[in-house]
Amino acid sequence: MKLILSLIALLLASSVSNAAPDTRCFEMRVYYAAEGKLDALHKRFRDHTCKLFEKHGMTNLGYFVPIGDNPERKLVYFLAYPSLEARNASWKAFMADPDWKKAYAASEVAGKLVAKADSVYLSATDYSPLAKAENIGNRVFELRTYTAESGRLPNLNARFRDHTVKLFTKHGITNLPYWTPMADQKGAVNPPVADTLLYLLAHASQDAAKASFGNFGKDADWQAARKASEEKAGGSLTTKGGVKSAFLVPTDYSSVK
Repeated sequence: MKLILSLIALLLASSVSNAAPDTRCFEMRVYYAAEGKLDALHKRFRDHTCKLFEKHGMTNLGYFVPIGDNPERKLVYFLAYPSLEARNASWKAFMADPDWKKAYAASEVAGKLVAKADSVYLSATDYSPLAKAENIGNRVFELRTYTAESGRLPNLNARFRDHTVKLFTKHGITNLPYWTPMADQKGAVNPPVADTLLYLLAHASQDAAKASFGNFGKDADWQAARKASEEKAGGSLTTKGGVKSAFLVPTDYSSVK
Protein backbone atom coordinates (compact mmCIF):
# COMPACT_ATOMS: atom_id res chain seq x y z
CA MET A 1 0.00 0.00 0.00
CA LYS A 2 1.37 3.38 -0.94
CA LEU A 3 1.95 5.86 1.82
CA ILE A 4 1.85 9.30 0.42
CA LEU A 5 4.26 11.55 1.96
CA SER A 6 6.02 13.96 3.54
CA LEU A 7 9.49 16.45 7.47
CA ILE A 8 13.18 16.60 7.73
CA ALA A 9 9.75 17.99 6.06
CA LEU A 10 9.19 15.51 2.67
CA LEU A 11 8.46 12.69 0.85
CA LEU A 12 6.43 10.00 -0.86
CA ALA A 13 6.44 6.78 1.03
CA SER A 14 5.92 4.05 -1.48
CA SER A 15 5.65 1.32 1.12
CA VAL A 16 6.35 0.65 4.76
CA SER A 17 9.21 -1.57 3.65
CA ASN A 18 11.17 -1.05 0.46
CA ALA A 19 11.55 -3.87 -2.03
CA ALA A 20 15.24 -2.95 -2.18
CA PRO A 21 17.25 -0.97 0.37
CA ASP A 22 17.67 2.73 -0.30
CA THR A 23 21.46 3.06 -0.39
CA ARG A 24 21.60 6.82 -0.96
CA CYS A 25 23.39 9.22 1.34
CA PHE A 26 21.03 11.68 3.00
CA GLU A 27 21.90 14.86 4.80
CA MET A 28 19.95 16.84 7.37
CA ARG A 29 21.12 20.43 7.56
CA VAL A 30 19.98 22.90 10.22
CA TYR A 31 20.62 26.59 9.63
CA TYR A 32 20.22 29.24 12.32
CA ALA A 33 19.64 32.55 10.56
CA ALA A 34 21.26 35.72 11.83
CA GLU A 35 18.98 38.14 13.65
CA GLY A 36 16.45 39.58 11.21
CA LYS A 37 17.78 37.52 8.28
CA LEU A 38 15.48 34.49 8.08
CA ASP A 39 13.31 35.98 5.32
CA ALA A 40 16.41 36.85 3.31
CA LEU A 41 17.71 33.31 3.79
CA HIS A 42 14.41 31.91 2.50
CA LYS A 43 14.62 34.21 -0.51
CA ARG A 44 18.11 32.99 -1.36
CA PHE A 45 16.98 29.37 -1.23
CA ARG A 46 13.81 30.14 -3.19
CA ASP A 47 15.51 32.15 -5.92
CA HIS A 48 18.93 30.54 -6.20
CA THR A 49 20.12 27.80 -3.84
CA CYS A 50 17.56 25.07 -4.56
CA LYS A 51 18.04 25.38 -8.32
CA LEU A 52 21.83 25.30 -7.98
CA PHE A 53 21.66 22.26 -5.71
CA GLU A 54 19.74 20.42 -8.43
CA LYS A 55 22.16 21.66 -11.09
CA HIS A 56 24.98 19.97 -9.18
CA GLY A 57 23.27 16.63 -8.67
CA MET A 58 21.70 17.13 -5.25
CA THR A 59 18.08 16.09 -4.65
CA ASN A 60 16.04 18.62 -2.67
CA LEU A 61 13.74 16.62 -0.41
CA GLY A 62 12.15 19.08 1.98
CA TYR A 63 12.61 22.45 3.66
CA PHE A 64 10.93 23.14 7.00
CA VAL A 65 10.62 25.61 9.84
CA PRO A 66 9.26 24.93 13.32
CA ILE A 67 5.55 25.44 13.88
CA GLY A 68 4.77 28.55 15.90
CA ASP A 69 7.52 30.61 17.47
CA ASN A 70 10.97 30.18 15.97
CA PRO A 71 13.26 32.12 18.32
CA GLU A 72 16.38 30.42 16.97
CA ARG A 73 15.33 31.28 13.39
CA LYS A 74 15.81 27.65 12.31
CA LEU A 75 15.62 26.27 8.81
CA VAL A 76 15.73 22.45 8.66
CA TYR A 77 16.23 20.77 5.32
CA PHE A 78 17.02 17.39 3.79
CA LEU A 79 19.06 16.48 0.72
CA ALA A 80 19.81 13.16 -0.99
CA TYR A 81 22.85 12.05 -2.98
CA PRO A 82 23.86 8.81 -4.71
CA SER A 83 26.69 8.38 -2.18
CA LEU A 84 28.81 10.29 0.32
CA GLU A 85 31.50 10.67 -2.33
CA ALA A 86 28.93 12.15 -4.72
CA ARG A 87 27.79 14.48 -1.95
CA ASN A 88 31.30 15.85 -1.47
CA ALA A 89 31.81 16.29 -5.23
CA SER A 90 28.46 18.08 -5.61
CA TRP A 91 29.17 20.51 -2.80
CA LYS A 92 32.63 21.27 -4.18
CA ALA A 93 31.13 22.07 -7.59
CA PHE A 94 28.30 24.09 -6.02
CA MET A 95 30.65 26.23 -3.94
CA ALA A 96 32.79 26.94 -7.03
CA ASP A 97 29.81 27.85 -9.24
CA PRO A 98 29.97 31.52 -10.37
CA ASP A 99 26.17 31.77 -10.12
CA TRP A 100 26.32 30.72 -6.46
CA LYS A 101 29.17 33.09 -5.69
CA LYS A 102 27.21 35.95 -7.27
CA ALA A 103 23.97 35.10 -5.42
CA TYR A 104 25.82 34.64 -2.14
CA ALA A 105 27.64 37.97 -2.41
CA ALA A 106 24.50 39.88 -3.41
CA SER A 107 22.45 38.39 -0.57
CA GLU A 108 25.03 39.28 2.08
CA VAL A 109 25.68 42.92 1.20
CA ALA A 110 23.91 43.90 4.43
CA GLY A 111 25.46 41.12 6.52
CA LYS A 112 25.71 37.36 6.87
CA LEU A 113 22.46 35.42 6.61
CA VAL A 114 23.51 32.31 8.58
CA ALA A 115 24.82 32.56 12.13
CA LYS A 116 25.39 28.82 12.56
CA ALA A 117 24.92 25.62 10.55
CA ASP A 118 24.80 21.97 11.64
CA SER A 119 24.83 18.90 9.44
CA VAL A 120 24.55 15.14 9.81
CA TYR A 121 24.87 12.43 7.13
CA LEU A 122 22.21 9.74 7.26
CA SER A 123 21.52 6.25 5.95
CA ALA A 124 18.01 4.89 5.45
CA THR A 125 17.02 1.98 7.66
CA ASP A 126 16.00 -1.26 5.96
CA TYR A 127 12.36 -0.61 6.92
CA SER A 128 12.25 3.03 5.79
CA PRO A 129 9.72 4.12 3.18
CA LEU A 130 11.32 5.43 0.02
CA ALA A 131 11.99 9.18 0.22
CA LYS A 132 10.68 11.23 -2.69
CA ALA A 133 9.99 14.94 -3.01
CA GLU A 134 6.21 15.14 -3.43
CA ASN A 135 3.45 17.62 -2.64
CA ILE A 136 0.96 15.64 -0.58
CA GLY A 137 -1.32 18.43 0.55
CA ASN A 138 -1.91 20.23 3.81
CA ARG A 139 0.01 18.32 6.48
CA VAL A 140 2.14 19.00 9.49
CA PHE A 141 5.36 17.08 9.86
CA GLU A 142 7.03 15.72 12.92
CA LEU A 143 10.75 15.11 13.27
CA ARG A 144 11.43 12.57 16.01
CA THR A 145 14.88 11.77 17.35
CA TYR A 146 15.53 8.77 19.57
CA THR A 147 18.76 8.19 21.47
CA ALA A 148 19.10 4.47 22.20
CA GLU A 149 20.82 3.04 25.23
CA SER A 150 24.36 1.99 24.33
CA GLY A 151 24.26 -1.12 22.14
CA ARG A 152 20.46 -1.18 21.91
CA LEU A 153 19.95 0.59 18.57
CA PRO A 154 19.55 -2.80 16.81
CA ASN A 155 16.80 -3.67 19.31
CA LEU A 156 15.10 -0.34 18.68
CA ASN A 157 15.27 -0.81 14.92
CA ALA A 158 13.87 -4.34 15.28
CA ARG A 159 10.91 -3.02 17.26
CA PHE A 160 10.18 -0.37 14.64
CA ARG A 161 10.62 -2.86 11.79
CA ASP A 162 8.44 -5.58 13.30
CA HIS A 163 5.82 -3.57 15.16
CA THR A 164 5.95 0.21 15.48
CA VAL A 165 5.65 1.32 11.84
CA LYS A 166 2.65 -0.97 11.29
CA LEU A 167 0.96 0.31 14.44
CA PHE A 168 1.62 3.92 13.45
CA THR A 169 -0.21 3.24 10.19
CA LYS A 170 -3.03 1.54 12.08
CA HIS A 171 -3.54 4.72 14.11
CA GLY A 172 -3.49 7.14 11.18
CA ILE A 173 0.14 8.23 11.31
CA THR A 174 1.98 8.46 7.99
CA ASN A 175 5.45 6.94 8.11
CA LEU A 176 8.09 8.91 6.23
CA PRO A 177 11.83 8.14 6.05
CA TYR A 178 13.65 6.52 8.95
CA TRP A 179 17.38 7.18 9.22
CA THR A 180 20.41 6.44 11.33
CA PRO A 181 23.51 8.65 11.17
CA MET A 182 26.40 7.38 9.11
CA ALA A 183 29.44 6.34 11.15
CA ASP A 184 32.49 8.38 12.14
CA GLN A 185 31.07 11.87 11.90
CA LYS A 186 32.34 14.91 13.73
CA GLY A 187 30.44 18.07 14.47
CA ALA A 188 27.05 16.52 13.85
CA VAL A 189 23.81 17.89 15.24
CA ASN A 190 22.76 16.90 18.74
CA PRO A 191 22.17 14.31 20.08
CA PRO A 192 25.48 12.52 19.54
CA VAL A 193 25.72 10.44 16.38
CA ALA A 194 26.07 7.04 18.02
CA ASP A 195 22.92 5.07 18.80
CA THR A 196 20.52 7.57 17.21
CA LEU A 197 17.38 7.04 15.14
CA LEU A 198 15.81 9.99 13.31
CA TYR A 199 12.53 9.82 11.43
CA LEU A 200 9.76 11.90 9.94
CA LEU A 201 6.01 11.49 10.28
CA ALA A 202 3.09 13.33 8.70
CA HIS A 203 -0.20 14.19 10.41
CA ALA A 204 -3.37 16.00 9.43
CA SER A 205 -2.73 18.43 12.31
CA GLN A 206 -1.04 18.65 15.69
CA ASP A 207 -4.33 17.70 17.33
CA ALA A 208 -4.53 14.65 15.06
CA ALA A 209 -0.98 13.70 16.05
CA LYS A 210 -1.88 13.94 19.73
CA ALA A 211 -4.95 11.76 19.25
CA SER A 212 -3.07 9.20 17.16
CA PHE A 213 -0.25 8.85 19.66
CA GLY A 214 -2.76 8.60 22.50
CA ASN A 215 -4.46 5.65 20.79
CA PHE A 216 -1.12 4.13 19.82
CA GLY A 217 0.10 4.24 23.42
CA LYS A 218 -3.03 2.43 24.64
CA ASP A 219 -2.89 -0.24 21.93
CA ALA A 220 -2.50 -3.70 23.49
CA ASP A 221 -0.28 -4.83 20.59
CA TRP A 222 2.08 -1.90 21.20
CA GLN A 223 2.18 -2.53 24.94
CA ALA A 224 3.02 -6.20 24.33
CA ALA A 225 5.71 -5.35 21.76
CA ARG A 226 7.30 -2.77 24.04
CA LYS A 227 7.31 -5.14 27.02
CA ALA A 228 8.80 -8.02 25.01
CA SER A 229 11.49 -5.83 23.40
CA GLU A 230 12.60 -4.39 26.73
CA GLU A 231 12.69 -7.78 28.41
CA LYS A 232 14.86 -9.09 25.57
CA ALA A 233 17.23 -6.11 25.76
CA GLY A 234 17.38 -6.05 29.56
CA GLY A 235 15.80 -2.62 29.97
CA SER A 236 14.55 0.46 28.17
CA LEU A 237 15.68 0.78 24.56
CA THR A 238 16.03 4.57 24.82
CA THR A 239 17.91 6.74 27.27
CA LYS A 240 16.10 8.82 29.86
CA GLY A 241 14.78 11.87 28.03
CA GLY A 242 16.06 10.34 24.81
CA VAL A 243 12.88 10.83 22.76
CA LYS A 244 12.61 14.28 21.17
CA SER A 245 9.86 15.64 18.94
CA ALA A 246 9.64 18.78 16.83
CA PHE A 247 6.64 19.79 14.70
CA LEU A 248 7.52 21.39 11.39
CA VAL A 249 5.78 23.08 8.49
CA PRO A 250 7.18 23.20 4.95
CA THR A 251 8.42 26.42 3.42
CA ASP A 252 6.72 27.74 0.29
CA TYR A 253 9.67 26.52 -1.81
CA SER A 254 9.77 23.02 -0.32
CA SER A 255 9.01 20.17 -2.70
CA VAL A 256 7.31 18.35 0.14
CA LYS A 257 4.19 20.05 1.38
